[in-house]
Amino acid sequence: MDSMIVKLDLAEQRYQELERLMASLEVATDYVQFQSLAKERASLEEVVNIYREYLKRLRIKEDAQALLEDSSDTEMVSLATEELSLVNEALEGLVNKMKLSLLPKDVNDERDVIVEIRAGTGGQEASLFAADLFRMYTRYASLKGWEVELLDSNASDLGGFKEIVFEVRGQNTFSHLKHERGVHRVQRVPATESSGRIHTSTTTVAVLPQVDEVEIKINPSDLRIDIFHAGGHGGQNVNKVATAVRIVHAPTGFVAVCQDERSQFKNKQKAMAILRARIHEAEQRRQESEIVEERRSQVGSGERSEKIRTYNYPQDRVTDHRISMSIHGIERLMDGELAPLLDALSSHEQASLLEASLA
Repeated sequence: MDSMIVKLDLAEQRYQELERLMASLEVATDYVQFQSLAKERASLEEVVNIYREYLKRLRIKEDAQALLEDSSDTEMVSLATEELSLVNEALEGLVNKMKLSLLPKDVNDERDVIVEIRAGTGGQEASLFAADLFRMYTRYASLKGWEVELLDSNASDLGGFKEIVFEVRGQNTFSHLKHERGVHRVQRVPATESSGRIHTSTTTVAVLPQVDEVEIKINPSDLRIDIFHAGGHGGQNVNKVATAVRIVHAPTGFVAVCQDERSQFKNKQKAMAILRARIHEAEQRRQESEIVEERRSQVGSGERSEKIRTYNYPQDRVTDHRISMSIHGIERLMDGELAPLLDALSSHEQASLLEASLA
């Protein structure tokens, strides 16, 4: 508790300092510096307001305790006792809020995302499950009021996807979807299986925070841009004109492809967005591993043994192995009702961060 109060005192002091600086003529006339300080102040505002409310309640508690000790009036003692009970309850809630407010913020939480789903082990069944996951995330986004835009896809023969890439735009999309990164394993009887045997297949999911051009500077000379005729869905009209775009980033080896738009310009824009997201993520993880291994750190190789979640259709059960949580009702989940699972993952993350911050 003492270490937390020290941190909160420092936050309060810095907040007051920022207000003094922003009120000065020198800063007020410097737009860049003013915006930088305003952003820092905004990041501290919530925790400072909670801390101030905590101090206010603490003073009320001290007054109530003093009244209990000094007063012999029965009615006043009764009122002070009731006040003390209420303020203790409020203080308990504020302490919990302060702990959460001190947790390190993920700088990407408020960003839009690019989601990449790829079929792993399991052939056609893995491709079909990739399509199921795409539908699940699309339904979840619809329930949240988010927008989904397809960026690229590679369809399989039976209506699944070998790979599908799409953008999700909305409020705090990364904070909600970041826990979906990894290998998803499905156990079920495929539609193509005549003997009724249960198959195990995997699909990998990557969730990349979307970044703007100004955040990631890409040297045009580092790019190789190929224009070709689109294939897959879109029909003959798509194939008449070369509109599909493939961009190769030489320094990292990352490749981004987009062919779902009829316009070559739009396909290039989308491919660049995918490329920026991949480069941004690789930069963030560079301290942890080599760039070549960065992709594997998020989605693994797609082998059955590497999994974050299992969808067991015969038992109507979904198990998230990171938090040892199982829920029933696969159909509801696949219809986009992911909130209970994602909320549990977020709570687990908060608890882990809180434990580390107070250690």
